[in-house]
Amino acid sequence: MTPIAVLGNGRVGGNLATALTRAGHEVSVADRTPGAAADAARTARIVINATPGAGSLERLAALRDELRDKILVDVSNATLDGPDGLPASLIHPGSSLAEQLQEALPETHVVKTLNTMLFPVMTAPATLTQTPTAFLSGEDPQAKQTVRELLTDLGWQKEWITDLGGIRTARATEAAILFVPHIIRASGFTPFAISIAR
Repeated sequence: MTPIAVLGNGRVGGNLATALTRAGHEVSVADRTPGAAADAARTARIVINATPGAGSLERLAALRDELRDKILVDVSNATLDGPDGLPASLIHPGSSLAEQLQEALPETHVVKTLNTMLFPVMTAPATLTQTPTAFLSGEDPQAKQTVRELLTDLGWQKEWITDLGGIRTARATEAAILFVPHIIRASGFTPFAISIAR
């Protein structure tokens, strides 16, 4: 049983918290109440960033002390939304939210994952008709291995998980968010994920 803090109690955070609790982990969820994120992060071994990506960097940079030596699993995408509320452009072009978080939190092990799919797939990958892919980006091999094990607890088979390398590779997976509005306009909000076919 691993103590996990989920920062963000929206659809993404709530979905992850429920699934991880069901898998036997000790999960706390921090809402926007002042001090809630710091309290949750302080007692956790793994912290999941499920806050809206546009404000994630500022929120998490303020938790530098609480996040020291922790694994930060970043599932958010930092985008500017269009008039229809769907992602229209990246906030960190030429970089990524994950890279910015790692730079702001040098003593934290940032791992990017689960950001290339609609949120229901994060905790139920086997419900898709085709095999999805979960990508890992991060500098610390041990942290990535821990996150890989966490993904298996969420139903991801090991052959569905692809380690892309260092944190810089997150800029590629974060850019995949630009597919999302077009897919949604074409097919609606049916769950989907990016998949590598081999």
